[in-house]
Amino acid sequence: MQLTQLIKNLPYKAITGSPSCDISEICFDSRKVTAGCLFVALPGTQTDGHRFIRQAAQQGAAAVVFQEGLATAGEYLGENPVNPVFIEVEDSHRALGCLAGNFYGHPSSRLQLVGITGTNGKTTTVTLLFRLFRALGYSCGLLSTIANYIDDNELETTHTTPDALTINRLLSQMCDSGCTYCFMEVSSHAIAQGRIGSLNFAGGIFSNLTHDHLDYHKTFAEYLRAKKKFFDDLSSDAFALVNSDDKNGPVMIQNTNARKVTYACKRMADYNARILEHSVDGMLLLIDGAEMWSPFIGAHNAYNLLAVYSCARLLGADREECLKALSSLGTVRGRMEYVRGGNDLTAVVDYSHTPDALENALKTLREILKPGQELLCVVGCGGNRDRTKRPEMARIADQYAHLCVFTSDNPRFEDPDEIIREMMSGLTQEQQKKHLCITNRAEAIKTAIKLARPGSVILVAGKGHETYQDVKGVKSHFDDKEIITELLK
Repeated sequence: MQLTQLIKNLPYKAITGSPSCDISEICFDSRKVTAGCLFVALPGTQTDGHRFIRQAAQQGAAAVVFQEGLATAGEYLGENPVNPVFIEVEDSHRALGCLAGNFYGHPSSRLQLVGITGTNGKTTTVTLLFRLFRALGYSCGLLSTIANYIDDNELETTHTTPDALTINRLLSQMCDSGCTYCFMEVSSHAIAQGRIGSLNFAGGIFSNLTHDHLDYHKTFAEYLRAKKKFFDDLSSDAFALVNSDDKNGPVMIQNTNARKVTYACKRMADYNARILEHSVDGMLLLIDGAEMWSPFIGAHNAYNLLAVYSCARLLGADREECLKALSSLGTVRGRMEYVRGGNDLTAVVDYSHTPDALENALKTLREILKPGQELLCVVGCGGNRDRTKRPEMARIADQYAHLCVFTSDNPRFEDPDEIIREMMSGLTQEQQKKHLCITNRAEAIKTAIKLARPGSVILVAGKGHETYQDVKGVKSHFDDKEIITELLK
């Protein structure tokens, strides 16, 4: 593609050189630069791509995009007879989104793209939407924390929301495969960094907003603003579906041009649901005036199922077909996923890694316990992430569980023992005496199972679907469900 076409609608500040050259590909990793590509220098939290502009030029980059104030074209001009075209922009991250959209022919406009944002429930909701529309006979794509899919073809995933280049490449592959819908998680990081800036959404969903990612956003107000921007940027042709039971729901759609639609379980809304029956095996829901059985449990999953139903109806799905297909869908990997064993023990693996998610999971399990049953909880907190939630999560675990085993999650580059100490700081000395601290996660799970009385329920929280543990930058195989299954044989 010629550079003049690639930079169409790109709000650049200045260009040094002739934009009539051909571009073979776009990349933002200098190690992957080849002759004829366009290199986008991105400022990052760990390293700055502007440091590698000279390297990219030496490797044959035909053009370089750099951010205003972080570099100048002159300092990178060498003695070579042909220098790259230098393009100065206000924001490199947002420029990458625009360039990626142009390079792949704006694939988000060639299918129905629906994004969901919020603190909790994103993965469950998009996964169920993907499964639902597949069950209804449509060809679909999925971009989620757990996995990316093009119909039955599973693709590797590394982030909740990929970079702009990867998103557009995957969407283009979906279009080439005949997909008519794509459902994707939209993280606050992706919104703040402009990864979704060039995408055309048919609709957006807001689940809820609670304490998370303050290590990145610094304040809750900034976190909220990042989420709200997703809805601010929706077009008038799109819908904005929000949980009006969450106090931030109405805030999300204050300034949107999209069609405003609400769903709720506690107040009147465009779409409503109510739990009629609840057990360890599932729940009977009243959704939009019709009864529906689901193997999911918990009020939070009632919201997830209602969001899925509401979105499907907004996309034109038939009411009866939608309810029938929705009731047949099984649980999502690592989201309140059950493993049953001897002595009538039940272990539940859940990704709950925020205070609100942990409380939802524990509260749900506590409510469905039979007389004489106990609830145990194995939980830790991730390293190099929001530290303020650690003591709060310990308090929540103590409030609902009869016995807690505080352990390691993904410590990353932090001392796991120090993370546990920060969690325990949220408890009084008397509360601390009731519980155990076992740094080794496998031993913590094993101990909880050994101490569990017959009929007990054990929540193993925090890692969910993850099949690794991140320690000092090294990811080693670790799967909560795999360990539990072996121990409960």
